[in-house]
Amino acid sequence: MKAERLVALLFTLQRRRSATAAELAEELGVSERTMHRDLAALRDAGVPLWTEQGRHGGFRLVDGWRAGLDGLTAREAVALFALGVPEALAGLGLGTAGSAARAKVSAGMPAEQQEHAALVAGRFHLDAPGWFGGADEPPVLATVVHAVWAQRQLSVAYRRRDKVASRLLEPLGLVLKAGVWYLVARVPEDNAFRTYRVSRILNAASSEVAFDRPADFDLARWWRASSATFEQVARPLRVTARLNRLAVRELRRVFGGEHLADTVVSLGEPDVDGWAEAELALEGDEIGLGQLVALSPGVEVLDPPEVRTALAAIGAELAARNAQR
Repeated sequence: MKAERLVALLFTLQRRRSATAAELAEELGVSERTMHRDLAALRDAGVPLWTEQGRHGGFRLVDGWRAGLDGLTAREAVALFALGVPEALAGLGLGTAGSAARAKVSAGMPAEQQEHAALVAGRFHLDAPGWFGGADEPPVLATVVHAVWAQRQLSVAYRRRDKVASRLLEPLGLVLKAGVWYLVARVPEDNAFRTYRVSRILNAASSEVAFDRPADFDLARWWRASSATFEQVARPLRVTARLNRLAVRELRRVFGGEHLADTVVSLGEPDVDGWAEAELALEGDEIGLGQLVALSPGVEVLDPPEVRTALAAIGAELAARNAQR
């Protein structure tokens, strides 16, 4: 796109002391005629370009002048400007910094680049929370964030089902998934890496004891591997089903609001009769089957066939037991 090409041209001129239109056109993969139009567009946008005559002449920027987009590619500049400041940044204490960064990028953009970024922002939007629950706002999030930034040990009381466990943690990073915050930490007691849902931390205290962060720890890579393992172990049963409107409304009650984002993998639009196709990730045969029963009579299992058969058998038994005598 032209806006991206203009930013790429600006970076090229900053990198090269001087270049002819032909050299610039070859490097950027456009015709020389297009390059002359792009150079004129930069001038119109206020970029101070000089034209040097002679055998070794060409186009160059005024000495000492540099754009405010150093280090960003054209596509990166558009993406950064087009994105709004997520609430996640505010939760991490970076809301003001995010706004300032966006303002700086905006100020350094040529006019056409700003127009292109606004066009993207008007057509694409990232909504992180899941469909069935808003983003949680754990009261201890600020304390956890401080411990992550300061690289200090963290003492927590963590709710696990009907028990409360005390842990000393080395907080390595935070992950926001479907509006839910998770803390990835190392447990010094057994040197194990674990994930904790921040909203289940009842209280937290950051100590003055620093810890050495593992040099080879990559938060994004660890999260991908951990998530894949968790989904396979905790929710091994994948079911494709049709749900009526009542069953869709019952999803929160049956699965619990905090688990919906992980349980309801996908949910299609309802048809003319009000039925929508859904893919569900369930915890196991007995538990999953019980949850499907709780959605009846507004559920029809399409796959796998053994689950459909088992649900039909339960329905037949219920019908027989409750038939009028």
